[in-house]
Parts: sequence; structure tokens; C-alpha cells
Amino acid sequence: MPDPKEIVRRVTEDPWQGKVDEVIELIADEYIGHIPAAPGPFHGKAGYKEFITSYVAAFPDGKITVDDQIAEGDIVASRWTARGTNTGELMGMPATGKEVTVSGIAYTRIVDGKVRESWNSWDTLSMLQQLGVVPQVAAAQS
Repeated sequence: MPDPKEIVRRVTEDPWQGKVDEVIELIADEYIGHIPAAPGPFHGKAGYKEFITSYVAAFPDGKITVDDQIAEGDIVASRWTARGTNTGELMGMPATGKEVTVSGIAYTRIVDGKVRESWNSWDTLSMLQQLGVVPQVAAAQS
């Protein structure tokens, strides 16, 4: 059986290396993805592919690096960093041409060597501020 941490690393990093179709085979048909930045959970291989390709299209030079992982039973917790330049539309917002660096976490359940469910969260506010679509909050005056 494949190493659960390696499965999660591949599903996290490989789409950004042009390997979306290869990692789709690591996604269960019953997959459910929970992402606060999305309008709701997405389901199955098609839902995963639609979501990930929308981000790859928005940040075609993007790269995600898994910084740390812990696995216990069928759960893998990962901390990651994403970097890229926004040169494509993202969730209806036009490209800004700005570079971003964002950190995030993923909590992923592996069943029978495939990703069955994932809970993902990243610093969406920071990403939107770096893109210039949300203003920076002024520092508190002392």
C-alpha cells in the first residue's frame, strides 16, 4: 500500500507541475473536498479537477511545497506554502499580475490508497490583500 504522506504530497504538489491527470487517479470517486474559500464542498474526481485547475489557471507559474506532515491512522495533516503570480482569472476576479505567497494546512483522509476526504484552509485574506483586491488593515497606533 502506498505511503499516505506521499499520496497527500503528490495530490498537493504535482498539479502545479502539470500532472493533474496523474494525481486524479489518487482521488477516490467518493471524494469530498471542504474548502472555506469555495461556495461549498466539491465532490469526486471531477470536483477536485475543476477546483484545482481553476487555481492552476489563475497562477500558472504557481508552486505548492509541502513543508511538514504528520500521519496517524488514515489521516495526514500537512502544512504547505504556495507561491505564484496571478495572471489568470480567479473566482470571477480579473488577473492582477501580482505575486503572492500563502501558507495553509490540509487535513486529509486516505482510504484504500486514495484521498477520500480533505479539509483545507489557507490565509485567504492575506492572498486577497497581496492581490490588491482587499485593502490592507492599518497597523494599530500605540
